[in-house]
Amino acid sequence: MRVGSGIDVHAFGPGDAVVLGGVRIAHSRGVVAHSDGDVLLHALVDALLGAAALGDIGQHFPDTDPRWKGADSARFVTATVELLAQAGWKVVNADLTLLAEAPRIGPWRDAIRSGVAGLLGLPRACVNLKATTTEHLGFVGRSEGLMAMATVLIDER
Repeated sequence: MRVGSGIDVHAFGPGDAVVLGGVRIAHSRGVVAHSDGDVLLHALVDALLGAAALGDIGQHFPDTDPRWKGADSARFVTATVELLAQAGWKVVNADLTLLAEAPRIGPWRDAIRSGVAGLLGLPRACVNLKATTTEHLGFVGRSEGLMAMATVLIDER
């Protein structure tokens, strides 16, 4: 068994929605990103790659590669799960945390958990999602962007 952790950050920018865990959520702003800027899935990919000692998201899906311009981050998760399988690993569970003043994710929590579970090939009960604010401290507290953290457990297939 191995544990991995991942963190991702994106600044807010022009737009009318953000994508979190594969779910498009209406918001007063979008995010600045090369792909869809899904901080939850990006943190998850880094956690998975880290657990398997396979590098990081930037090595596998660089923001300098035009193939990933505007890409759905679910593609990154699917490809990463395949990389893990090729290396002899399977995902056991995932714990995700969103740090944001807004949007609030309560109404979308179940959809996000279900979607992430589907991408990982897990029952929804094996994916947890939490959210917190930073009590108006730092860039997140000033509503300048979003941050996500992920922890995963993988095991041999």
